[in-house]
Amino acid sequence: MTSGKNPQPLRLKKKHGEGQRPDATAVDGARLVRAQSLRIAIMAGLIIVIVFCLLWIVVSSLTGRVFAWMTVVLGYLLGLAIRHAGRGVDWRFPALAAVFALGGSVLSNVVLAASTTAAEFGTGTLDILRAVTSMTWPVFFDEVWNIGDSFYAAISAALAAFLAPRKLSRSEFYALRMWRRESDRHQ
Repeated sequence: MTSGKNPQPLRLKKKHGEGQRPDATAVDGARLVRAQSLRIAIMAGLIIVIVFCLLWIVVSSLTGRVFAWMTVVLGYLLGLAIRHAGRGVDWRFPALAAVFALGGSVLSNVVLAASTTAAEFGTGTLDILRAVTSMTWPVFFDEVWNIGDSFYAAISAALAAFLAPRKLSRSEFYALRMWRRESDRHQ
């Protein structure tokens, strides 16, 4: 037997590293914070909501059915778009994604209802949307919006918030933690 290393044959192979700290500094964490952009995340969220409204109108008109669960797809798309565009590492990005998902769920339902109403009256969707008054909203929330739409909007918001933050590697997370610790010491 060898006297230097004592291999243990019944032990599983280590897959998580050698136990030493990653080569990351607080400067790397500051670089991660500087890379995030709330403005770009907002723009990406707006684009996703607009494209989703159009997509939902097309799918509903082709199938002749309204799929309420499509707002969950909106939450998925928003979460991924805000993650990749905003590259956020703090709480603002999941909150932004959840707000966009809730607002987008209501807006897309309004646009879909306007599209359906426009088809019945033989006019354009934008004409119906321009004709919306304060007396239209109670009718919308009584006749169109239901508890299922609220449930799917909540699921959409949770999914978007879950997917929105940037996924960090082990060394990036360590660098961000060191940067936060250092910035807390300077305050």
